[in-house]
Amino acid sequence: LAEGKSYLTIAIGCTGGQHRSVFVAERLGKWLKDQDFTIGIDSRTRDFSAEGLLEAIAAMQKRDLPSFLLFFDCDDEVLIRRYNETRRRHPMAADRPVSDGIGFERQLLAPLRDAADLVIDTSMLAPGDLQRLLQHKFASPTTAPHLTVTVQSFSYKYGVPREADLVFDVRFLRNPYYVESLRNFDGRDCNVAAYIAADPDFPRFFDDLTRLIRPLLPRFLAEGKSYLTIAIGCTGGQHRSVFVAERLGKWLKDQDFTIGITHREAKN
Repeated sequence: LAEGKSYLTIAIGCTGGQHRSVFVAERLGKWLKDQDFTIGIDSRTRDFSAEGLLEAIAAMQKRDLPSFLLFFDCDDEVLIRRYNETRRRHPMAADRPVSDGIGFERQLLAPLRDAADLVIDTSMLAPGDLQRLLQHKFASPTTAPHLTVTVQSFSYKYGVPREADLVFDVRFLRNPYYVESLRNFDGRDCNVAAYIAADPDFPRFFDDLTRLIRPLLPRFLAEGKSYLTIAIGCTGGQHRSVFVAERLGKWLKDQDFTIGITHREAKN
């Protein structure tokens, strides 16, 4: 969100996508500047119309009332699993399979997803991770420079995070998984960290990584980007990626950036 302007942030997404737009609206209202407002839209609302909402947004913009449309997406397979686990019916499926309700809702919301200012995929995000991600992206910055950077570790087995702007593969580093005494700990453990840091290639890699990232950050700022997600991946998302994410997050904090660190596979 651009500095110096007031915004109406509108949150909407797939039913069952763990976004709970009303809850998101409440949280965003606490994090954004005092003159900003946020609302959550539920597609189950009577007479809901994506086209009508887009027309209302366009009308506000003509009156110099800017808005920010936030859309929460989720893979069909994950949505189906969530409904099966909770034994709830999809509100748009009636007496048909859950997949039919999901398909109908996707068609209904497609214009909003296409028009969204930001799409967040919640497929691999626990509720706590989603809350931290939103806080990192939308909390009003208090120190310059005004770029919020989220560093996220992940496992390649489950795919690259869709919200990632920059992705780095650290599977070349030696793997603590094969050391029995380290296997059950993640990259935040001091012994695991020491093991990875002792890899002869790590110091040069990390130096090269920060050399690459350092000149990019002011360019992102110059392009008006207020948030950036850097994803660090390894095989299992437990050891090497977690360690490098933590180390990179500390380096970014030392550069006076507002940062957040999340670990998609490792327990936060």
